This record gives sequence, structure tokens and C-alpha cells, in this order.
Amino acid sequence: MKAKQYIKQKQQAWALRKGYDLVSGSIGRNGEMSYLQNVDDNLFVSLTEEVAKSYKKGDGDELADNKTRLAKMKATHSSSAIVVNLFQYWMGKDASPLLYALSLIPKPEKDYLIKNIGSTSPKVVEIPPRQYVVNFSFEKQYRIHDDHKRFPRPANLDVCFEYSLCNIAIESKFTEPYSGRHKSLRDVYLEEESLWGKLPNLYELAKKLSQNKDEFHYLDVAQLIKHILGLNANFPRKEKRLTTNYKLLYLWYDVSGDEGVGHRAEIEKFAAIAKSDGVMFRHTTYQEVITKLFAEYREGNEKYVDYLSERYL
Repeated sequence: MKAKQYIKQKQQAWALRKGYDLVSGSIGRNGEMSYLQNVDDNLFVSLTEEVAKSYKKGDGDELADNKTRLAKMKATHSSSAIVVNLFQYWMGKDASPLLYALSLIPKPEKDYLIKNIGSTSPKVVEIPPRQYVVNFSFEKQYRIHDDHKRFPRPANLDVCFEYSLCNIAIESKFTEPYSGRHKSLRDVYLEEESLWGKLPNLYELAKKLSQNKDEFHYLDVAQLIKHILGLNANFPRKEKRLTTNYKLLYLWYDVSGDEGVGHRAEIEKFAAIAKSDGVMFRHTTYQEVITKLFAEYREGNEKYVDYLSERYL
């Protein structure tokens, strides 16, 4: 079975186990029964007003039906739904378990301080782990260039936030890597050399891809490069700094078989090129993140972790 169909059938099975009625995503026409009638049925908790507003401002039809298609977030295989289901739960809370599961921070551990050393009554004081209450932004857009006519579309990141003075941007993938070929960058990006300061190797890769579109079959390299250009424009690197002051995390849904192996190999190939330009590019899978949460942070988060595990593992 092809990877995309495997993911879709797995999500359809989850919906049927929950007792949901599946419908076609095509309005007025027959189609694959892979959509839910309500967005809320596809989510662990309903969208907050702030998050819903972000998606309504986004590029396209995540929450609203159009004349021919249901809202994208109604699809059981929705890439935006899996993002919301993982991240929204932590808004306004200590998100250190999630940041650890994403391999962005070391595991938070208690520490101890000895007071009154040398006295007859030294005291051991427990220091609780540091908390990370972060503000997640969904569908965050970053302009790549001031010339909006030549560069009308900004880089659109699935999730962004800041902690410890470092900007974190996350690109999430569900079925997309297994859905066919991806576009290369438009010529206007290659012609504007001012975009590529301190990114010589990614620039060479972009030029190479414009000539050979078959080198990367699963990884949308053009999109990742565009994200990096947008982040560079908004968080410029200091003159002597060797690495970027942002991290770009690629979060994807892994599959077994040749497609999964090929996708991972392409990710690692791109990561090496990005690293050679000082870009702090990281990657991990949804399965790795959810497994860490289940193994180490299920207590106190049982409903959330069990939902993710049942649905996505």
C-alpha cells in the first residue's frame, strides 16, 4: 500500500472507531469518504478564538467550506488538524514536556542547592525544573523581500514561537511528502542575489533544483528554502555569527517501506547542506514526539496523550 493511502485509511479507521460519519470532501459529487462534518470532531479540543483567527487569515480554506470543497481541516488526514492537536493543548501552560519531546531542550530535571555550607546546619533546597510558557503562533507569515510585486507570497510557517531569545519555526508534514513531485523556486528568487547572503550552499542547491527537479522526490526543498529566506529576512544574522539566531524544525509523519526510507534520506541530505550554511535546521517525527510524551509525561496529561497515541501511533 502506498504511504499516502495508508495514512488516510488509518485516519478513516480512527474516525469510524469513534462513531463519526465520514463524508466526501467534494460538495455535490462522489469522492473518497475521508472528511468529517464538523471541524471540532477532528480536534482534541476546539480551536481557541486566537488560533481560529490565525487559520482564517492563512492562505486557504482551512476552516471554511467553498463552493466545491469542504474545509481542509475537516479532512481526517488534515495536516493542520494534526498540528493543532499536538500544539494547542500547551498554550498557556508549561510547554517544557513538548519542547523536550521535540528535542529542542534537554529533559527538565530537578536540581538542588545547599545553603549555609560550612555551618552546623546546612540545608538542601530543591530547585524545581525551569518552566517554558510559550506563545505558539499558527500560520505565521514572514515577508521575504520588500518588493511585494516580485515576491507577493510570504513564507508561511505552521507554528512559530520564541524561547530563550531563540526564534523557533516549525514546518509540519502529514501526507504531503508522499503525494508526488514538488515545485522548484521561481526564477525571481534565484535572480535576487541579495536574498542569499551567508547561504551559498543553499543557493547552489536552489539553482541545481531548477535544472533537475527529480533530485528530491519526497522533500519539498523549495518550500524549506523559501522558509529559510523568510526567516533570514526577519531575523538577520549578526555579522560575525556563524549560525542563525532561529531554528527551523521539520516535523513529519513517518511511514515504513521505501517511501519512508527515501523521505528520511532526503531530509538528512538537506540538513547537511543547511548546516554547511550555518542554518540551525532540526528534524523529528510525530511518532517520536508522541512516544516520548507517552513514556515520560502521560501522568497528568492522560486524555491528551492517549488521544494522540490512539490516533497517530
